[in-house]
Amino acid sequence: MHKSSSNSSLGPGGLDIAQSFFKPIINTAPPSPTKRHTKISVIGVGNVGMAIAQTILTQDLADELALVDAIPEKLRGEMLDLQHAAAFLPRTKILASVDYGVTAGSDLCIVTAGARQLPGESRLNLLQRNVSLFSKIIPGIAKYSPDCILMVVSNPVDVLTYVAWKLSGFPSNRVVGSGTNLDSSRFRFLIADHLDVNAQDVQAYIVGEHGDSSVALWSSISVGGVPILSFLEKQQIGYEKVTLENIHKEVVHSAYEVISLKGYTSWAIGYSAANLARSLLRDQRKIHPVSVLAKGFYGIEDEVFLSLPALLGRGGIMGVTSIHLTEEEAQKLRDSAKTIAEVQSQMVI
Repeated sequence: MHKSSSNSSLGPGGLDIAQSFFKPIINTAPPSPTKRHTKISVIGVGNVGMAIAQTILTQDLADELALVDAIPEKLRGEMLDLQHAAAFLPRTKILASVDYGVTAGSDLCIVTAGARQLPGESRLNLLQRNVSLFSKIIPGIAKYSPDCILMVVSNPVDVLTYVAWKLSGFPSNRVVGSGTNLDSSRFRFLIADHLDVNAQDVQAYIVGEHGDSSVALWSSISVGGVPILSFLEKQQIGYEKVTLENIHKEVVHSAYEVISLKGYTSWAIGYSAANLARSLLRDQRKIHPVSVLAKGFYGIEDEVFLSLPALLGRGGIMGVTSIHLTEEEAQKLRDSAKTIAEVQSQMVI
């Protein structure tokens, strides 16, 4: 199955009528070879994958969008559903196939596919099934798009980003996990809500594991350029540490709340992944808390991926921000790294 968003073969016997329909002007030249054609592939067309695909289309981030999934009927249905909206969207060629050849020449490949936990199944067994799934996905991506940036959204994202790095053979700067980019957005929203300001004016990061051992960097939070905690101290305004911890707990549990209410999360991660895609492919040089190879940062000795504020551009991870951490924050980050390393040590790639 392989279908594009346009088909000019409408004449008898599949005759291409485009050249008859449009008459060329005189003294023309072929398109410039330097013109950039952007292709994004999304692996997995579940709720998350389709939210990402839909957001990529509405934000006009790609000239070509390829979808891959193991279930051909659902895949074709999702492709057709998007193609039928062509009149309302920026022009994007949409392809779909169960064959990874459809992803050939991608600039960015986003992996959302993952196995669902079975009743009574251990987290380790679920992880091992996801590793087996990735062993089928990642080599196909690496074969057909050897120069792409690889973004992992599937959970547990930090461990699976490490798995993708190992299986792909890509340099570490071209493998990134969505990490705590969404967690940090939720964090900024809650702080903004407390202070009644726009979330875009709040600078705040959640780092470490995308999960229960994540770390809120309270020491570096600022609103409108004003560091919050130092401001409160200078103004001798008291605050309860438990209040800060409760905000962080709310961030950690917010995804569980959405899942309990609607059965899954999709829109927020869709916008988060598209936000990362824009920074990467358009060389925005924006700083995002994403899952990167963290060995050597803040005393982390293990070869693990976890979220740190990183500069993103066309080359992938351009660098990690040297953000100041308190000793307590740095220790929590190292503990988070150890948690991930322990899980990695039990799996087989």
